[in-house]
Amino acid sequence: MPKKKLTQTEMPVADHAFYGLVWAGTVLTDRLDRALSKAHDLPVSWFEVLLWLASSPDPVPASVLGNSTMLSRSQVSRVVDSLQSRGLVTRTPSPHDARSVEVSLTPEGHQLFEAADATRRDCLAPVFTDLLDQDDLQALSTVWQKLKADKDA
Repeated sequence: MPKKKLTQTEMPVADHAFYGLVWAGTVLTDRLDRALSKAHDLPVSWFEVLLWLASSPDPVPASVLGNSTMLSRSQVSRVVDSLQSRGLVTRTPSPHDARSVEVSLTPEGHQLFEAADATRRDCLAPVFTDLLDQDDLQALSTVWQKLKADKDA
């Protein structure tokens, strides 16, 4: 006999909200990873690093990338190695700390990011941004900021 699934009304709201975040993160990341890999030979973890670099007008210390992304420091280091080997980023010694390096996009990195970002937007529009209005997006942004602020504390 098949088991009955819980409906939202039977599941505590906190559990349903948590499950929704996990589900959305998994499904959207999977979808995006497939699209970026197919179109640009670019895993989603690489795109995440490119996104943070493209958002900064100045070179970014590698340690800041580790603190900003959802990747561990060792993962960031491997991703930056891979991006550098493809000519998409450069590493330069930090003028502020002789022990650290700063990472920035090359012109080729900027070009790839722009193309990949268009792919990201096209890929996610029908299942995310087209379904949500500005209030929904702002609410999600607020939730994310609250959850991340607690992590950073």
